[in-house]
Amino acid sequence: MSGADLALVAKEITVLRGRSASGKTTLLNLAGLLDRPSEGRVLFMGTDTRPLSDRELAQLRRGKLGYVLQDSGVVERMTALDNVALPGLFSGRTIDASRELARAALDDVELGGKAHRLVGQLSGGERMRVGLARALVLSPKLVICDEPTASLDAETAIMVVGHLRRAAASGACILAASHDPIVIDQADRTVTLTAGRITGDSMTKAGVGS
Repeated sequence: MSGADLALVAKEITVLRGRSASGKTTLLNLAGLLDRPSEGRVLFMGTDTRPLSDRELAQLRRGKLGYVLQDSGVVERMTALDNVALPGLFSGRTIDASRELARAALDDVELGGKAHRLVGQLSGGERMRVGLARALVLSPKLVICDEPTASLDAETAIMVVGHLRRAAASGACILAASHDPIVIDQADRTVTLTAGRITGDSMTKAGVGS
């Protein structure tokens, strides 16, 4: 990245667009506190992350950030319930409390009946919905999405985007790298990257009408 200046707003879906190697993944990793900038700074909810240790960054991420990955990022040898319970456990909640939250999140994505199935036994669309439930289970302030609908059929993609839209309406900030018109049509804002620079930043029809 070079000279990128981007402020994200609660209750908005911001979509990153750009060709391969344009800087989308780098920007997602910086915003998600997974990478550190070589220069400049990343502020998260008003906190300057530059002086924080790796442990402090991990603590800051817990419960406040959710990640929706293209390959769902779930653990196939674990059940859907235990996958979705992981963020609760990492945030210090008990097993019972974490599983209670996980059951509600799975019900929300219409997978409550498969809570005890191993994720490896689920379809690709179901695995993505497990990943979505895990990302949203703790109602994070920021949700980072890397091509969240790339491998999905249109019906499942619409469901995933609908859940992201509702998370935004509840106060979350959604940052998604995507070329999918289904995602872009629901975005409030579109940011275009070219060779590591922001070359476009505009409100969409969804954003203007909100």
